[in-house]
Amino acid sequence: MPYWLYITILVLIAYVAISIALYYLQDYMLFKPEKLPEDFEFNYENQAFKEYNLETRDGAIINGVRFFPKGESKGVVLYLKGNSKSIKGWGKFAVDFTRHGYNVLMVDYRGFGKSTGRRSQKAIKRDLQKVYDKIKELTTEDRIILYGRSLGSGFAAKLASMNQPKMLIMDAPYYSLTKVTARYAPFMPLSILIKYPLPTYKWLKYVQCPIHIIHGTNDKLIPYKTSVKLSKVNPKLTKLHSVIGGGHKNLNNFESYHKMIHEILNRVPEEIDLSTTSIHVKHTSKKSNTEV
Repeated sequence: MPYWLYITILVLIAYVAISIALYYLQDYMLFKPEKLPEDFEFNYENQAFKEYNLETRDGAIINGVRFFPKGESKGVVLYLKGNSKSIKGWGKFAVDFTRHGYNVLMVDYRGFGKSTGRRSQKAIKRDLQKVYDKIKELTTEDRIILYGRSLGSGFAAKLASMNQPKMLIMDAPYYSLTKVTARYAPFMPLSILIKYPLPTYKWLKYVQCPIHIIHGTNDKLIPYKTSVKLSKVNPKLTKLHSVIGGGHKNLNNFESYHKMIHEILNRVPEEIDLSTTSIHVKHTSKKSNTEV
């Protein structure tokens, strides 16, 4: 056997082996769950909360916690967390919304915390739609806000595309999970291998509520330019909020982030009479030495 053919066969075998490993191991690479025993008792300092369990049609249990604001509620924020740990720790972030008068519902995906069931993209989407439907039994859709953090941003976009919530907020979103993975495995056939493509950009096209995208300019995991690109998918409804210097996991440590949340939740949309503005004024094409 010629040496070049021998090397080619070895490379092909290695390529196929890596592809197979990537397919079967991607759940372990993508999800970093913290599992909790059934009798675990949640404890959140200075927060009023109640635990819930929702049984799905395939017998899985989706565990969640609802946090209550002080005083009258303005609505419900369905908070879809990232790919790590459980709501045991994520619950600390509920204060960013309860302080504004909103109930916050956080749920653990299958295999996280106390939630059970076999995980798949289809199953998670189905679970979250059922959670959303349960919220609709308690309040009207114009009082429901979807907040997706990192991994949760794609699922939040999907929910928003299938329903009519008050608004969609995406924190450090990705264009698609296939695109994120391609940065680390550029030569692999990811369109075939990835079980969780999560094409956020496709779902955003069908969202009909206001869309707010929050992203740190120094995010190394999901680059800021991703949100710039996403903001152009449904531009009439989208506003991009930039946290200068923010990374992927530390936006809550920036004062600007909390100012953005305050503005998004409390600002009354302002109608502008464009006929009174300069929107149709065009710059002259003639060069001028005095224009700067």
